Amino acid sequence: MNLLMLRDVDAFYAQAQVLHGVSLEIGKGERVAILGRNGVGKTTIVNAMLGIASVRGGSISFGAETPRRLRHFTAARLGVAVVPQGRRIVPGLTVRENLLLGAATERPGPWNCEAVFGLFPVLRERAEIPGPSLSGGQQQMLAIGRALMANPDLLVLDEPSEGLAPVIVDELADTLVRLSAAGTSILLIEQNFSLVHRVAERYYVLSKGTIVESGSLAGLSVEVLKKHIAV
Repeated sequence: MNLLMLRDVDAFYAQAQVLHGVSLEIGKGERVAILGRNGVGKTTIVNAMLGIASVRGGSISFGAETPRRLRHFTAARLGVAVVPQGRRIVPGLTVRENLLLGAATERPGPWNCEAVFGLFPVLRERAEIPGPSLSGGQQQMLAIGRALMANPDLLVLDEPSEGLAPVIVDELADTLVRLSAAGTSILLIEQNFSLVHRVAERYYVLSKGTIVESGSLAGLSVEVLKKHIAV
């Protein structure tokens, strides 16, 4: 069963077209990466799912449903949670309050504050301090925890390694593999080849708003991966 499917999606900001006939899919239990340079449209794929970018051609399906109109809450309600680029921790709210924002969809499942604190113990220690006062790595934990509070079937992460030290990126990779093993599918939008290589099983390459390549990561080294997607 596909948790997310884009079929020939054309996406726009006002009159500027960014995505041109993009098709991709991710099924239950998969770990998939979308790769590409800055400015090629990777984040627009997320924004199209969230109704921020206008989809004027093709369709986006979440599981068995293909909504006619995409709204900011559609994906989360249908089991797809997004960890946005830049994390977007809400100022003025504590760590705990930021987490509780993720539970607004009230989807049933195993994730609640205590489960997130079990995954990221440092968040328990700092639960009552303002979210923005956390370090970059801790803010990324909070952003992931907030998304998990929606009890998603699919977790989408947009450039999660941005601004993080290599040791924190290694911890992030381990966390995503653990989440996948526990039943959450992963869609990773990323430029960090090491993170992609450690987490993903399949990849798509986006260039100038178009998917130009896709395949399996099995057996590919980081060096070969870099050459393989040099577009």
